[in-house]
Amino acid sequence: MAKKIKDNILYLSTFPPRECGIATFTKDLTDAMDRKFNPRIKPKILAINNEDTDIYNYDGRVTHQVTAADIETYITVANNINENEDIKLVHVQHEFGIFGGEYGNHLIPFLQVIEKPVIITFHSVLPQPDRSLQRTVQFLLEKARTVIVMNELSKNILEEEYNANKSEITVIPHGIPQVSFSNGDEEKRKLGLGGKIILSTFGMLNRGKGIEYAIRALPKLVKRFPNLLYLVIGATHPIVRRHEGESYRNFLMTEVEKSGLKNNVKFYNKYISLEEILHHLKATDIYLSPALDQKQSVSGTLSYALGCGRPVISTASSYAQSVVTPGKGILVDPQDSNAITKALFSLLKNPKLRNQMARNAYAETRHMTWSNVALAHFKLYQKHTDLSQKEKLPPITIQHLEALTDSFGIIQFAKHTKPDRRSGYCIDDNARAMIVASMHWTHTRNKHALDLLRIYLRFIALVQKSDGVFVNFVASKNRIKDTEINEDAQGRTIWSLGYLISQRSLPAPIRARAETIFRKAMPIIQKIKSPRAMAFAMIGLYFYNQTHPKSRHKNTFERLAYSQKEHFLETASKDWPWFEDYLTYSNSKLPESFFYAYLVTGEKTYLDIAKKSLRFLIDITFDKEHFSPIGQNGWYFRDGKRAHFDQQPEDASSMVQTLLTAYHVTKNKTYRKRALQAFHWFTGKNHLNQMVYDELTGGCYDGLGEYSLNINQGAESTISYLLARLSIEEHA
Repeated sequence: MAKKIKDNILYLSTFPPRECGIATFTKDLTDAMDRKFNPRIKPKILAINNEDTDIYNYDGRVTHQVTAADIETYITVANNINENEDIKLVHVQHEFGIFGGEYGNHLIPFLQVIEKPVIITFHSVLPQPDRSLQRTVQFLLEKARTVIVMNELSKNILEEEYNANKSEITVIPHGIPQVSFSNGDEEKRKLGLGGKIILSTFGMLNRGKGIEYAIRALPKLVKRFPNLLYLVIGATHPIVRRHEGESYRNFLMTEVEKSGLKNNVKFYNKYISLEEILHHLKATDIYLSPALDQKQSVSGTLSYALGCGRPVISTASSYAQSVVTPGKGILVDPQDSNAITKALFSLLKNPKLRNQMARNAYAETRHMTWSNVALAHFKLYQKHTDLSQKEKLPPITIQHLEALTDSFGIIQFAKHTKPDRRSGYCIDDNARAMIVASMHWTHTRNKHALDLLRIYLRFIALVQKSDGVFVNFVASKNRIKDTEINEDAQGRTIWSLGYLISQRSLPAPIRARAETIFRKAMPIIQKIKSPRAMAFAMIGLYFYNQTHPKSRHKNTFERLAYSQKEHFLETASKDWPWFEDYLTYSNSKLPESFFYAYLVTGEKTYLDIAKKSLRFLIDITFDKEHFSPIGQNGWYFRDGKRAHFDQQPEDASSMVQTLLTAYHVTKNKTYRKRALQAFHWFTGKNHLNQMVYDELTGGCYDGLGEYSLNINQGAESTISYLLARLSIEEHA
């Protein structure tokens, strides 16, 4: 039996438990790759040790080791890698200090021997190189298929000072953990810091941190803000500790004593876990980065602070200039305590400005989350290997759906992830949430899903008027407004009720109550004129008729199908085979209703219209790379230009459901392939290459703009994601 070849990416880097920023970066990157692509693609590590005597308890991902100063081990390992068919590509995490020799040139023999494709990430790009440094870097550039840097300034330096080919340089930002936005009060309480204004700096301590300048900035401030507390978090860098012990920390503690700041500066002398870092950062009001090196081309600590939604005051290093805009923080000159004092005072006296900077920092760093960074790396790997396109689907969770739901129903909007109770309740959301809860129950038999379903069904019953019409909006539990009929809301509610009635896995009392509401709502259908609302109703009637094949409502379905066909024939042309003179939201539900019409009636005309109109929509919304739904900012009117931006999760979800229905009806596998492509709009295959689904909360961002995400996670977006994800699972 032939050996099965695996797809392994080998990372040449330091790795935990070695205490090193590059080690932490590589662990975070490989963890993210594992979450998204394992078991199809497995990250492996070639770990760099500083000395022959270094022994680390590495995990199973470390398959090879080299000693930085031993050139022979580099050559031996390179030959071993060449013979390993499972290793498809070598990704070098490059920092001059972790390789032996002048400017880390012990890496050169490894690159001379290695035959696999090589990608190099430059964690430092030094400007104004001497001839020796320039030659070393130019050799690395020649041996790499492509190089990665973390900001445009580093890219420019490589091009202008090292003669790098700009087409072979890719900018991928430093990754950050996915965290929820917080004002920090809860984190302060848990850390015993309630009532304090927290400043912090974290990372492995060394003289380049410039922390003494931050300490010297504080005496004038604590007179005005006596509850100010500066946390210096992290152990001394092990190499620094080996050469000079704790002399720098002792020097800083002396500075604290001299300045009378014993109650205002605390040291947390520990190599802390990621969880501890995030807790302390979220408890921070202002993050300080007073580093001395203005040439610093990347800073994981600064990236993490911004990613946690913290305003920053930083030395104007190369990296800080690329990420700290005026809306997110303040840049100062190095070794300038007075500038830090002034910057701190401007933020401390203006909490409103500070809070706005916090929100900006969080919103503008979503593209830097590890999930998005892993996606960017994978796309680059694919250019230089034959890696499979297949990506893992996120696990199914209704965590955020539960968070948005109270005892009355699902709340319409959210501020970030927190439900906005003032936004009220919408029947559209509660109706579609019923379908999600039902699908989740069928898939998992999770009792929480059934509890949610009962809440949503009770809401639907409560807002149904005596004539069967459903009230669209409820401002609060005690204020049910009698608004004019919203046809889409009526259609979607009939869809959800019909679906529930057809699900034999549900308890009989739930199905019976849904049927009572459904029958009472039937007169509504006679009043619906909108093709989209009619499509929703047709889908609900289809499911109902699956359970009641001899019901008189089959005639109702056929009347709606005929009316839809008339809409199409009146409006469609060769160049515009569509039901209306415009494309707006949930467009694919129109052709989807015709697939159901074909299933009910067997009339080929309905199937022809379904396929023709769906093909028209596919041609408009898919390209080679990704699905791109019609943008809400202008839609697409006949003879006009389509809007590309403010794309909505509802449209991606609808397309997934429609394509899976088309696959079910026709057995054409192309439809299923397209459904997966549309689904991956949520997981980063979109024009921003950003995750729209939030793996941390189980929620979904509210939209995709031209340049950024709408970072609120309201009901419709989260329900839309879950409908798409559960539909994929249903057709697995």
